Order: sequence, then structure tokens, then C-alpha cells
Amino acid sequence: MPSDQITAVVPVWNRRDLVAPLLAGLRPQTLPPVEVIVVDNGSTDGAADAAADAGACVLRMGANLGFAAAVNRGIRAARSAWIAVVNNDVELAPDYFQVLLRAAQETGAWYATGKLFAAARDGVLDGAWDVLSRGGTAWRCGHGERDGPAFACGRAIFSAPWTAALFRAALFDRAGLLDESLVSYLEDVEFGIRCVLSHSPGVFVPEAVAWHRGSATLGSWHPETVRLMARNQLLVVARYFAPQWAWHALVAQSLWGLVALRHGAGRAWLRGKWEALRELRNVRGTFRPETAKTLEPWLAENEQFVRAAPHHYWRLYSLLTSGGAK
Repeated sequence: MPSDQITAVVPVWNRRDLVAPLLAGLRPQTLPPVEVIVVDNGSTDGAADAAADAGACVLRMGANLGFAAAVNRGIRAARSAWIAVVNNDVELAPDYFQVLLRAAQETGAWYATGKLFAAARDGVLDGAWDVLSRGGTAWRCGHGERDGPAFACGRAIFSAPWTAALFRAALFDRAGLLDESLVSYLEDVEFGIRCVLSHSPGVFVPEAVAWHRGSATLGSWHPETVRLMARNQLLVVARYFAPQWAWHALVAQSLWGLVALRHGAGRAWLRGKWEALRELRNVRGTFRPETAKTLEPWLAENEQFVRAAPHHYWRLYSLLTSGGAK
């Protein structure tokens, strides 16, 4: 297959109003995808029909099986050397794919992501790349900040937001697909962990620009969003993190629970933690000390980012864990 061909995979669950504008925005790309696969997670508002009318190949899941399952279905069906995963609430600059591909090829990176701006806030970032704390909570670097010098230079990364990212198809043979047991939320960060373990770095490309509405389907603090995030945080910790980081996990996830409570989602947070505790038997025995040892340098670098983040959550986390296990 040609080395520069791209398949775009777009997971969809309702929001028919977003489908046509997104697909229309893919056509004028300076490097347009050779195929567009829309994976419909059981939409009830005609989103799948709108995608078919716009000329996309539509794979119908029949029910909402989650982001991970939908994206995996699209990846398996893709026939290109490169696969772009694009959310339905994203607007891409016309050269987005071309800039990402060029940077990935020049650096030998396994994947690439660009600079994501918040669609409704001029000059404010939705984020750049993802980092993960020793406490099991993640942060999208730059989220809510104004664009500036810190995000002006490209850099190697190990966790990319799957909002609008480009991957070598061969990466999924190397690191695996998304973990469908996580359903949605943190499945991209968990994939980033496996990229660290398989020595498969990506690249952040600031010249590639997109605009993201963010949580357009459910909303940032919808109870279902909070439940899944709370559940998956604990499952990721149990699977990969060293016992000496237990204090970091207790602090990070307790503080996140207080934030959820402030947003009226405390009950959903508790439900997610309870579900995770019930599922721990399924991940018990999967932890390997050598895994945590491999992750330690990456997590240490990540903690430098979160300790510098201009957010009350991370300031409290840093204060309470500064004397904890290193």
C-alpha cells in the first residue's frame, strides 16, 4: 500500500448535526484520506444515515459499545498505512493531516498529534499531549491555558489525545488496540502506557492545528463520564502502578472525587470506584514490578508537567505528595 495514504476513522454516537460538517471538512484537506470510516455506536438520531449520505463507509455497531470498541472496529477495517482517528466535534485546519504525516515520517514517530484549540475560546488551548500522574489521574497539557512558547516547539510524546491523531497502522500490531474493557475515557492514556512499554514514541506537532468543542455528546461532568473515569483511573493504577505510589493514588483520586462532588457528580464518582473495586479480581496478578520500573522515568517526567500546571487540583496534589514516594 502507498506509504502516505490515510484512512480516517470517526466514532459516532448521535449528534447528527456534527457529522456532516466534520466530513465536509475532511474533503479539502491538502492530503485527504483515501477512505473515511464512520463507526456508529447505535445512534438514534440518524447520525449514521447522515454519514452514509455524505459518502462515508458506515459500520453500524448496533448499540453503544463505547469509544474503544468503535475505534477498534474502524482500525480493523482500515486499509491504509496510516490511520487518523478524529472525533465528531473537531474542525481541522486544511493541512492538518499533511503536517502530521510529514513530521511523523521525518522523526520516525509512530504517531502524531497537533495543537488543539478550544473552539469557543479564542487563543485558548483544549490541549496538546497527555500526561499521567503517579496517582492515576491524567492531564491534557495546556488545557485551559492561552497558547504560548511552551507549546510552540515539537517534542517526543508517549500519550496523544485521540481527539485528532494520526497513527501508523503497524503500531497496532506492536502495541495492541484500545482496551475495550475500559469502554470510554482513559483508554487513550492506557494505550499511551503500552506505547511506553513497547518503546513506541509519538510526536507533538504544533504547526498542525485543530479546534475542539470538547465533550459535545455528554458534557464534561455528565454522571456517565464521571463514573467511567473514576472506574478506569483505579483499574489503570491496579494494573500498572507500583505499591509505593499508593499515597499518590489516594491523594489524586480523592481530590478528583472532591472536584466531581463540586460539579454535582459525587454519586457517580462513588459508583465508578465501587465498580472498579468489584473488578479488581480481574486485574489482580497482572501487575509486574518490571512494568512499573519501565514506567517510572516517564511518570517522573509527567509529574514535572503536572506540578507546573496552573490549576488548583494539581497544586494540591503536588503539595500533598511532595514528601511521598518518588
